[in-house]
Formats: sequence, structure tokens, C-alpha cells
Amino acid sequence: MEKNVLIDEIVKMEWNAFDKVKNEGGRADCQDDWNTFSIMRKSQYMTWNDALLTSWHQDLKEAEEAGVNLITYKYGYMMESTAPEKFAEIKANMPEISKEKRQIINQIVSIQVGWMEEFAAEYPRLAGNARSIHTSEDNMYNTSAETYLRGELMTYSDKTLILYGRFVAELATAGKNLNRLTMENTVKLYGYETLEDAERVI
Repeated sequence: MEKNVLIDEIVKMEWNAFDKVKNEGGRADCQDDWNTFSIMRKSQYMTWNDALLTSWHQDLKEAEEAGVNLITYKYGYMMESTAPEKFAEIKANMPEISKEKRQIINQIVSIQVGWMEEFAAEYPRLAGNARSIHTSEDNMYNTSAETYLRGELMTYSDKTLILYGRFVAELATAGKNLNRLTMENTVKLYGYETLEDAERVI
């Protein structure tokens, strides 16, 4: 499948799952904002390689066929940090994450938090419009980028997680910052030429 077509299909599958997520306080506004959702997800997937995209597409397809909503799981895993008491109530309904898988996830998250901090230092205004960075800043009304990433990685199959880990390691070795690459895509999809242009205007 051609890369852009594959990305579009992944984003549509995620949107369909996101649309079905049931929140305790009722439907969230972001569940009716396709444009923002689409730009945020595409910005991320435009950085991925074909093998990683294909593997995650397969995860979503298998989950859909099994009647499993990976986006519901993602938000459930985030509650381990943002709402521990509520997480305790739903934990039994969530797939268990092995110690080994958590270790891999924590290594990946550690690298990406460093990238987030670097990006925020260089582009404070753009970063100020995004999620707070650290899990230590979580509460019921605020989910940090670190916690969001951890929740997302927990929904990946072992195969997808290994491919993602390799992808992150390759970028780190090459001295590239994935968060910067993703944000470059985001500002372009919003119509800016460069990060610097967006930083000046925002």
C-alpha cells in the first residue's frame, strides 16, 4: 500500500475507534474535531517507516476484527497516572502489560521526554500550546505528553513496539529529534512554512 494511503487508512481506523470511546463525563469536544485529530495523527505517522506503519495498521485491523478498541485501552492506561483510583476499578478489564514490555516502553519514553525538553527549550511558544511534558505534572484534568506516549505504546503489539523502539534508536543515533520532526509536519499541515514562522505567529 502506498505510504500516504496507508497513513490515511490508519488515521480513519483510529478516528472510528476514538469516536466510540466512552468518557465518564460524557462525550469530549475533541471527539467531534476531525480536523485537529487528523493533523495530529498524520504529523506523527508521516515520520514513520513503511514496516512500522504496516505493523501498526495490522494491530488496528486485528483489534477491529476482534471487537477490541485500542484507543479505549490507551486512555485507560493513562489513568494509571492521571486517576489511579479509577484505574484500579478498570484494571481487571485491561490487557496486562508484562514487566519486560514496561522496561522497553520506559527506555523509549526516556529518550522521547529528552527530545520534548529540547524542543520546548528551542520553541517555547509552540511547546506552550502542547501538552505539559512530564508525568509528574499529571492530574485528573491534565495528561502529560509523557503519560500519553506511555499509554499509546502500551497498546502496540510486541512486534510494533520492537519496530518502534528500533526506529527511535536509529533517530537518536543519527542525532535527530522525533518530536521536532513531528512538529515540523504539524505546522506545515496548518499552513506554516517552518517551525520558526509558527513560533513567531503563535
